[in-house]
Amino acid sequence: MKIRVLQPSARRCARLAWAAALACAGLAGGPAWAERITNPVAVFSGLDKISGKISTFDVPIDQTVKFGALSITPRVCYSRTASEDPLTTSFVQVDELNLSKQTQRIFSGWMFAASPGLNGIEHPVYDVWLNDCKGGKSTEPVPPPVATTIAPPPKHGKGRSKTTMPDQMPPDAGNDGDLFDQPIDPTAPQD
Repeated sequence: MKIRVLQPSARRCARLAWAAALACAGLAGGPAWAERITNPVAVFSGLDKISGKISTFDVPIDQTVKFGALSITPRVCYSRTASEDPLTTSFVQVDELNLSKQTQRIFSGWMFAASPGLNGIEHPVYDVWLNDCKGGKSTEPVPPPVATTIAPPPKHGKGRSKTTMPDQMPPDAGNDGDLFDQPIDPTAPQD
């Protein structure tokens, strides 16, 4: 008993590949964006290692608050709505007043309330970390999804697609990892 495996035509394969690509592009739709709330106040905690005292202080955005020899200035403070996973971030700049009465920037970057050890200030005398943001009521608009367009396959000859067999391809062709540009192997087992 002989089993005959039918090979679909190259044109039909190209159509199926494009239909699958279009279906995947339509279903993917881009990443989901959580709504971001811009807050007017950042809430920090600070540890004075000499006295062992922990202080919590509110700092309005773009205003500077002194904590010991440190000057803390949050530039922006973002949080998410209650229906989303919590994520509170703030871009902060911290300057130190040294013994010669000069200020030196010791930190400029993002702080994350969920991971205070990730980007908190670890100074020999003071530690500072972000606790929360508060006062924000409006949400920023959600970025629109990115639209993707797929160009139709090029036509060669009288309305037919040109098919290239694996042994006719240049040595470096087919290594780009694109599933739909791979040649069809007629000796491959069919499902």
